[in-house]
Amino acid sequence: MDFESMLRLLPGIIVGLTVHEFAHASVASRLGDDTAKSQGRASLNPLVHIDPLGFIFLLVAGFGWAKPVVIDQSKLKHPRRDDAIIAAAGPLSNLALSIVGAAVFTILIGLVPYRGEPTYAWILNALMAGIYVNLGLFVFNAIPLPPLDGSHILLSALNLRDSPTAHLVFRYGMIVLFGIILAEQFFNVDILPIGRMVRALADILLGLFGFSGF
Repeated sequence: MDFESMLRLLPGIIVGLTVHEFAHASVASRLGDDTAKSQGRASLNPLVHIDPLGFIFLLVAGFGWAKPVVIDQSKLKHPRRDDAIIAAAGPLSNLALSIVGAAVFTILIGLVPYRGEPTYAWILNALMAGIYVNLGLFVFNAIPLPPLDGSHILLSALNLRDSPTAHLVFRYGMIVLFGIILAEQFFNVDILPIGRMVRALADILLGLFGFSGF
C-alpha cells in the first residue's frame, strides 16, 4: 500500500476505532458500569482509545485493535443481557458510521458532480474508504471468536458466559482467530469471507442512497 492510500484510510480508521470504543464505554455507563467512564474512555478523543501497535496493524495488515474497554459485570443490573448489549454497541456504531458515510457521499456527489479535481477526488476517496473501513470493523468484530464482540453476544445469547464452555472458548478462541488471520495473510486463502461481505454491504448501502458510479 502506498503512502497516499494510507492517508485516505486514516480518517476512517481513526473515527471508526474511536466511535467503536466510545460506544462500548458510553453504553456500559448507561447500564450501570461506570468503570470505563471513570478511566476516561467515554470520550470521542482518539488518543484515549487507539493502541499504537493495533493501529499500525490495521493500517498495514488490514486487521488491528484499539485499547479494550474494561467492563465490570458485577455493576451491571442484568449481566447476561447487558454484556451482550455493550458488546453489540461497538460493531453497530461502525455500521451506523458506514450508513452516514454512504449518505454523505451520495449527497455530496449529487450536489457537486465529480469532474476530476484532485482535492475533491481525495475527499471522495477518503469518504469511500471510511465506508469500507467501518463496514470491515462491523463484520470483523461480529465474528463469534474471542476477543471479538461477536463472542460476547453469542455466549450471552446462549447463557454460556460464565460456563466451562466459555472459559474454553476464551482460552483458545484468540489463538484460532490469529491462526486464521495469519493463514489468510501468508497463504492467500479466503477462510473468512470478510472482504466479500464488506463489498456486498457497501454496494447495498450505496445503492440504497442511489449511487451508481462516478
